[in-house]
Amino acid sequence: MLTLGVESSAHTFGIGIVDDGKILANEKSMYKIGTTGMIPKKVAEFHVENSASVLERALARAGVKASEIGGIAYTRGPGIGSCLQVGQTVAKTLAQRLGIPIVPVNHGIGHIEIGRLQSGLKDPIVLYVSGGNSQILKLSKGKKRHYNVLGETFDIGIGNMLDNFARGAGLDPAWGSTVEKAAMGGKYLPMPYTVKGMDFSFTGLLTHSIKQIKGHRIRDICYSIQETSFSMLCEALERALLVSNSNEICVCGGVAQNTRLKAMLSMIAQDHGAKIGYAANEFNADNGAMIAFVGERMLLAGIHSKIIDCDIEQRYRIDQAMVV
Repeated sequence: MLTLGVESSAHTFGIGIVDDGKILANEKSMYKIGTTGMIPKKVAEFHVENSASVLERALARAGVKASEIGGIAYTRGPGIGSCLQVGQTVAKTLAQRLGIPIVPVNHGIGHIEIGRLQSGLKDPIVLYVSGGNSQILKLSKGKKRHYNVLGETFDIGIGNMLDNFARGAGLDPAWGSTVEKAAMGGKYLPMPYTVKGMDFSFTGLLTHSIKQIKGHRIRDICYSIQETSFSMLCEALERALLVSNSNEICVCGGVAQNTRLKAMLSMIAQDHGAKIGYAANEFNADNGAMIAFVGERMLLAGIHSKIIDCDIEQRYRIDQAMVV
């Protein structure tokens, strides 16, 4: 069925359209953070201003009319409250006007399932690394399936950590991707390293890295913060791989676009004879297509909500969401 998905959890307002699992459109507009990061009120205003044009572009790209859409999905959470509310409002308005079913989707499930779709992985260990989330997950068995959390950050997501460092260092734009570029040619500096079993912590590393800005080259700090944080993820993931006796690894979320992280994880996979897979970068970044894809599967399984019950949840944990 033609399903439209709305993503608005953070800096991106995206609308995707899928039909029987095939992605027909994936349009978005992104708030430019510059060196200051995201100011929730301004990001929400940006989403309001751009929602109509993104919808128009998505329908045009898919070659369909709004009246042909059979179902609506939107990001319920986790995310920034004011931003989530914009997507929720757009989705509820469309569902009411078109008289079609609506379903709320967990943002993280969207990242994982689009990654599994594009990589062809069936039952992988999942490393979900984004701005607000850093978790190692495995899908449970049985009728009511959900992702079990094997390990996760004790404090902030790795993407949030890299973005915060980029702001502290005055990098423009203050993204983790800017840190990746600045790390080229850097040399390693000793950094705090915190792994507890399959859990990890990034605030100590962030605080230490910011303190080093005045006394060291930015490229060396960028290189070191990447090498250290990525090594932490690799250690925890390798432990989870062995504990679960898995032979597949799915890496998803915005930080999964980082080429150095991919290289390090590929070495882990090769050492253990495991298959590793990712979605294309377009779909590891926040996007509406992943919400539409998960929403379509939920709607086809008979899962939907009354419009009045369609809420948002800023701390909507991934292990609380059912997987169809």
